[in-house]
Amino acid sequence: MALETVCRPSGRKSSKMQAFRIWDVNQKTFYLRNNQLVAGYLQGPNVNLEEKIDVVPIEPHALFLGIHGGKMCLSCVKSGDETRLQLEAVNITDLSENRKQDKRFTFIRSDSGPTTSFESAACPGWFLCTAMEADQPVSLTNMPDEGVVVTKFYFQEDE
Repeated sequence: MALETVCRPSGRKSSKMQAFRIWDVNQKTFYLRNNQLVAGYLQGPNVNLEEKIDVVPIEPHALFLGIHGGKMCLSCVKSGDETRLQLEAVNITDLSENRKQDKRFTFIRSDSGPTTSFESAACPGWFLCTAMEADQPVSLTNMPDEGVVVTKFYFQEDE
């Protein structure tokens, strides 16, 4: 008599955090300056300033993004007519896809060939972006195809 094991998802997602390297298609990497996430060209001893992006996947294409070992998370915040990217001091593994207040931390990952873009789940149509100039804040845009910002990134698991 053969025994069969049936595996069913428990409904609870794994909150396993993974570290990724991220850089835009113009080769700018993310780093922290005055508690603000910026993108620029790091060289020589400054390459150690590169911020790894901590990721907790919550659905096939949805994820939470953080830095500093998941102790600070990226969020999309609307205030009046303004939509902006914020770094918030919350632990990435404490976030839940089922809590409405955590939706601002959720980003939808879209892969196109070798590049990836990240759209805010809380603010549809707003994408993670970098400025064309170096050493400018990482932010959000609702005009990803205008050519004034970069919304395509290389996103690779850190080894």
